[in-house]
Amino acid sequence: MAKWLKWTINLTILTALIVACGVIYLQSVSNKAVILNCSSELFDRHVQRVDDGKYYLLVDVLISAGNAQINYRYFNLDGSSAGAILMQGEVKSMELNRMTYNVSVKTKTESEDIDKKSWPEHMKYLSYISSLHFSESGRHNLSIEVLDSDANQDYAVVLFQPSNTVCGCRIVNSRI
Repeated sequence: MAKWLKWTINLTILTALIVACGVIYLQSVSNKAVILNCSSELFDRHVQRVDDGKYYLLVDVLISAGNAQINYRYFNLDGSSAGAILMQGEVKSMELNRMTYNVSVKTKTESEDIDKKSWPEHMKYLSYISSLHFSESGRHNLSIEVLDSDANQDYAVVLFQPSNTVCGCRIVNSRI
């Protein structure tokens, strides 16, 4: 009987140690920030002149401790600012099989120093769709899906929805 009791105590201690190590590991993984610097070239196919309707988009993504910040910055061909939209919220879920982060945006800040009429069409669409969601539910939901990545090259191809944007991204820090 004493041998069985000793074995049970040792098994209980071992189980508790394994569980504690698992919790510590999950905490360290979940606390690691995801930082992506993304870029894309935008163009309006309805514009006749080659350089009209052409912009560059930089998207900075920071996901840390369940919070998310997505900063869309638009630039003219000469490098001058064409506008910006900053969104902040929380990560509602992660779909590891699809490598997707689902984000619920709580706040949005848009450029006020640039006339809305001169914003790139993509920025107008993103502003419109997010404002529509905010007016309906008080939140704007978006997803960030990693389509392809190469951790050795610090590079990922990412799809942002519902803005319908595919960007090439430099992985600064990641759980990807």
